[in-house]
Amino acid sequence: MEQYIIKGGSPLVGEVEIGGAKNAALAILAAAIMTDDTVLIDNLPDVNDINVMLEAISGIGATVQRIDRHTVKINGTGIHDLNIEYDYIKKIRASYYLLGALLGKYKRSEVALPGGCNIGSRPIDQHLKGFRALGAEVDIDHGKIVAEAEHLLGTHLYFDVVTVGATINVMMAAAMADGTTIMENVAKEPHVVDVANFLNSMGANIRGAGTDVIKIKGVKSLHKTEYSIIPDQIEAGTFMFAAAATQGDVTVLNVIPKHLEATISKLVDIGCEVEEFDDAVRVVAKRRLKNTQVKTLPYPGYPTDMQPQIGVALALSRGTSTITESIFENRFKYLDELARMGAVIKVEGSSATIEGVERLSGARVSAPDLRAGAALCIAGLAADGITIVDDIVYIQRGYERFEEKLRDIGGLIERVSSEKDIQKFRLKVS
Repeated sequence: MEQYIIKGGSPLVGEVEIGGAKNAALAILAAAIMTDDTVLIDNLPDVNDINVMLEAISGIGATVQRIDRHTVKINGTGIHDLNIEYDYIKKIRASYYLLGALLGKYKRSEVALPGGCNIGSRPIDQHLKGFRALGAEVDIDHGKIVAEAEHLLGTHLYFDVVTVGATINVMMAAAMADGTTIMENVAKEPHVVDVANFLNSMGANIRGAGTDVIKIKGVKSLHKTEYSIIPDQIEAGTFMFAAAATQGDVTVLNVIPKHLEATISKLVDIGCEVEEFDDAVRVVAKRRLKNTQVKTLPYPGYPTDMQPQIGVALALSRGTSTITESIFENRFKYLDELARMGAVIKVEGSSATIEGVERLSGARVSAPDLRAGAALCIAGLAADGITIVDDIVYIQRGYERFEEKLRDIGGLIERVSSEKDIQKFRLKVS
């Protein structure tokens, strides 16, 4: 079992290039099979989730050609199976985007009920509500969602809650429905906009993505396109908070600063200097951080995927901070691990109170999920001594070359798989 071993105590300094947005890429790969033409997608992150999605697409008969590490060609002509097996779904929840894509193109799809990171309940009732509103019959049968329709018909749909997954999934199906679909109370995240832009580049007619209302005029067919994925705002934010927690000076390159506004606002609140450029953001932390209050909200609010990262920074800040998690109920699991490193934290329901300490101390901790795992690595980089992070398979799901990028900006971190490797690292940094 692989682990990260980290020697903390050094500020991170330098530049780091941000890859393509994993959450956008997963949905765009699913949407790529909605045409029989060849689609080229670049700026893909080379992470486990993406590779599993490509396997799932290939497994149902689509042609998948890896041009290089970040570019793929997909052709959906040969799809012969509308059934996405549990093996793929249990690895990545986003395989459920194939429901909307296959339903839109073939008017039928079967996908196993999803798995993914254990960060709390993520019901798919709004997905099913949307498919039914378009005229599909949807059943759950032997652990699978089965959706089919003779025709999909445009509809007026109001989501009961703001949900990224359902917004994207129903948007894909509606793109090839007869007539016009109006979706209200939709998610406004940058990756929702990116998926809409990708579908439009294939000939879909989608307007309003990024606002509360999306209007979709269905089309009969989609065509080939070449498309580049937007930068990953969560990867960017992770390195920005790594700079803050280690009192460093880091510039993240290849980003869209507009997508980072909520993250930048909180970095400024806790005392960082933040400089924005056209496609880069620099974060400098010259002194001990200040306390603040955080509440996670749908975009453009503070993202739940950035909650563990700011939690680590607040554990090292002056005074008392509070975090309110309004999206996922299990998102505080990392705080128990942070407490092992000396953080002073009290959790009550969906709120955590954090009393800042001057320093954390290295310990052996375990990554409970993707973003929490990255946050614990940040804690290790800021802590005194050696930290070992177990279960790093979660981190590899969503961050490309994570330890290499951290090393490039001065982080003492290595991926290890044996006690011998651990001892070698200890000798090297002692």
